[in-house]
Amino acid sequence: MATALKQKLLAQAEAEGFSACGICRPDAVPEVKGRLAEFLAAGRHGQMGWLERRAEWRGDPAVLWPEARSVIMLAESYAPESDPMAGLLTPERGMISVYAQGADYHDLVKKRLKRLARWLIAEAGEHGGETVEVKVFVDTAPVPEKALAQAAGLGWQGKHSNLLGRELGNWVFLGAVFTTLELPVDAPEVDHCGSCRRCQDICPTAAFPAPYQLDARRCISYLTIEHKGPVDVALRPLLGNHIYGCDDCLAICPWNKFAVAAHELRYRPREGNLLPKLADLVGLDDAGFRARFAGSPVKRIGRDRMVRNVLYAIGNSGDAALKPAAQRLCEDPDPAVADAARWAVARL
Repeated sequence: MATALKQKLLAQAEAEGFSACGICRPDAVPEVKGRLAEFLAAGRHGQMGWLERRAEWRGDPAVLWPEARSVIMLAESYAPESDPMAGLLTPERGMISVYAQGADYHDLVKKRLKRLARWLIAEAGEHGGETVEVKVFVDTAPVPEKALAQAAGLGWQGKHSNLLGRELGNWVFLGAVFTTLELPVDAPEVDHCGSCRRCQDICPTAAFPAPYQLDARRCISYLTIEHKGPVDVALRPLLGNHIYGCDDCLAICPWNKFAVAAHELRYRPREGNLLPKLADLVGLDDAGFRARFAGSPVKRIGRDRMVRNVLYAIGNSGDAALKPAAQRLCEDPDPAVADAARWAVARL
């Protein structure tokens, strides 16, 4: 029964728009605990204190929900239609990470996971009468999705520490369905990066101390999204025109030539989110920011952090026409914004 149910599950996952589906046991990633402990001990998590607070769960999925017997890992493509590196040639415009240019993936992926979970409960009940419990997770819970996805055969964690697959590329969102149902597992995927180190070499801030290792404190995605307050002055010129996240290490990966096309149209860039003009963003107030980025992952960083990032980009743009806009914010109520404005003016 379990094997037949798994086959139906794979078909149902595909019908829901998922690009890949695999299954592993909750205890399939014992190496995560040690890697996480080393990462935290080195302080590479920066200001992300939530990684420490839930380290026990994040390091051992079997502890998160002891009753779970299987983890169904799913990947959904958000592959871009245009070259995500093109923005490097337009310094007067801001670069927003591909995943955040459209609708918030948390909502869309979670809805699909819940539908799939409900289907699983109903299907298992029809074929065996077994009472099945499920829990779904998308990114915000203390779940090591990338490691579990590799254990479930979806792909492997590349030298940039993100998941990639030979048939997926690395433009994927991951979701997990934990269940008390015991399903046949898939073989874990092995590493196929070989000698390639393009993702390491392209990183503007040298955020990779070694292959497969990330120091978040130097990562542009961390600095523009998670880091509160002023960014280290030495790192600001390296941010370029990245104003929310960074895709450089993802975009350069040669496995993306096999990337699956995005199924969900709402992941496509919203109007104004694909290379927005810095001049249009620097003057945003709280209300304007919320209105512009409603329903977008960008909204979570708030107006102050976004304008701070925009000012760093203005300082890196070399465009003197943007100087007056920066000058108007030199006395902004937010200290980090005011500091970034003064830095941008001095750079210009």
